[in-house]
Amino acid sequence: MSHTFFNSRLAHYKTPFGAVPAGTAVTLRLDVPQDYGYVDPHLVLTKDREDPVHYRMDFDGQDQGSNHFSVTVTPTTSGLYFYYFDLYTDFRKICRGANAEGELTWVEGDCWQLTVYEPDFKTPDWIKNGTMYQIFPDRFCEGVPNKPMPFADRIYRPDKTGEPYFWPTEQPEGYLNMDYYGGDFAGIQQKLPYLERLGVSCIYLNPIFEAHANHRYNTADYLKADPLLGTNRDFAELCTAARRHGIRIILDGVFSHTGSDSRYFNREGRYGPGGAYRDRHSPYRSWYDFDSGYKCGYRSWWGFETLPEVQEDSPSYTEFVCCKGGVIDTWLNLGASGFRLDVADELPDDFIEKIRSAVKSHGEDKLLIGEVWEDATTKEGFGRRRTYLRGHGLDTTMNYPFRNAAIDYVCGARTEEVADRILSICENYPKPALDCAMNFLSTHDTERAITAIADEPANGRDRFWQSGRRIPAARMEDAIRRLLLAYALVYTLPGVPCVYYGDEIAMQGYRDPFNRAFYDWNSTEKRLRGPLANLASLRRSCDAFDGGSIELVQAEGDVLHFRRVGKTQTAEIILNRGPHLLCTQAFGKSAEVNPGCFTILVEDNKPKNVGYFKIY
Repeated sequence: MSHTFFNSRLAHYKTPFGAVPAGTAVTLRLDVPQDYGYVDPHLVLTKDREDPVHYRMDFDGQDQGSNHFSVTVTPTTSGLYFYYFDLYTDFRKICRGANAEGELTWVEGDCWQLTVYEPDFKTPDWIKNGTMYQIFPDRFCEGVPNKPMPFADRIYRPDKTGEPYFWPTEQPEGYLNMDYYGGDFAGIQQKLPYLERLGVSCIYLNPIFEAHANHRYNTADYLKADPLLGTNRDFAELCTAARRHGIRIILDGVFSHTGSDSRYFNREGRYGPGGAYRDRHSPYRSWYDFDSGYKCGYRSWWGFETLPEVQEDSPSYTEFVCCKGGVIDTWLNLGASGFRLDVADELPDDFIEKIRSAVKSHGEDKLLIGEVWEDATTKEGFGRRRTYLRGHGLDTTMNYPFRNAAIDYVCGARTEEVADRILSICENYPKPALDCAMNFLSTHDTERAITAIADEPANGRDRFWQSGRRIPAARMEDAIRRLLLAYALVYTLPGVPCVYYGDEIAMQGYRDPFNRAFYDWNSTEKRLRGPLANLASLRRSCDAFDGGSIELVQAEGDVLHFRRVGKTQTAEIILNRGPHLLCTQAFGKSAEVNPGCFTILVEDNKPKNVGYFKIY
């Protein structure tokens, strides 16, 4: 049997668990076999990009063939800290191995991470036991049918069942992103009762500002709703109506670039003679970087000429976005409850902090989410470590690591490895950010979850290959079962689940634009909606899912079993992706989990009885 020197996820070895506010005492304990002879262990702690500091550990006694050592440190400033243990004999070290376990080594090894965040870091409470729902506005519901197109270059799609056009715009008569199905604010408002029944407490809308592509990530006017969606007043009425259903709305803020076809840049001339591209004296000229060294004469986002990058350090641009009467102020005054920042990794930290100040000036209950695809605590950019998740920037991020882990689990990846990836995020993220992290399986940037789970990987194949592909009918029952299992995971892990519109009726599709079809309101698919609504209800009723801690019980073979512990209740979540009935223990009692299903048990921390909650 292997010896455990240290494990950062176990309270015996490290308290408290995970990230800590600055000024928190952290105790680390080390167990060294007596037969190792004399050792003089030191904690080697290094603040990111600084010199290491050695702390001699105290001897705490011995038993069962082990010597016990401990040390307590109190980091006073926020940042990332990395640590290992030096035994100070024969060059032996204890470094981080698999599953956060310590392993003996004579060479340099991996370190454990300790995230230290600002002690005043707080995030909105209203979102933490809620459920989000992401809507691609043009493709959800058309409340005002057969609207005339507000611009002549838009193509209206009266047949809502048709596949989005995918011919590249670079080709003659290409229509990519130029077809519109007519989804609008009125349609979303009509479906609020449906969303309430689904358990939704927050809607995240992809961009709604005037723009000249159906995705609207090429902003043309930050202060005006796209006329196809409705007016600014219509948006305000939607927010008011949503509040009556217990639902808040957050918007997509695209602040790293604008459209070239915008009133700010105006390369195409749609907005008259002005604009930075046409007028050197334009008030927007300082927003952009013009230089003959660029292929198109200006810096553009990832080389797309239609997406000129903005210079976030331009005082004029910062004021436009963040000051009174600016973008943030306008839309929060109209009723929005926060923003999701597109490509947050490409926004400077000080700019994000200014956005945070603008958002929070409307109340600490306003939410700020960033698009980050990896572990947000270790991201680098602009030549330094990013600081946006330490308390003065983002509230939280989109949780792609959880998304990838959930899909990998139901697709057969090693359960131990999946659990390790999940717990790494739980360990590294500040608790205020983890509690409201946006957990999802699908977005407008990924394959539909059911396609990712059950269909052939696209692996770089072109849109013509992706077009029209569907999961064979014979595989749909298994695909839906696995999709629900993945959703059960993201609904019960720390953070907030988010359903991408249409996932609840098993909509399919590869990446853009096939993951953006119009919602099929005639769908008879009901196998997912009921269980998802039940999961949302469970989150609201059980405080284990309102910021409760997580403990891994078992990750082996097909079984993933973890525990969420709240102030008054504890939930045990058991997932069984395998083909056989699982018989196990939870709360000291026998529990069964059907093949490909999950079981959730809830018990009061001072129990009088156990509640049994089985959804599927």
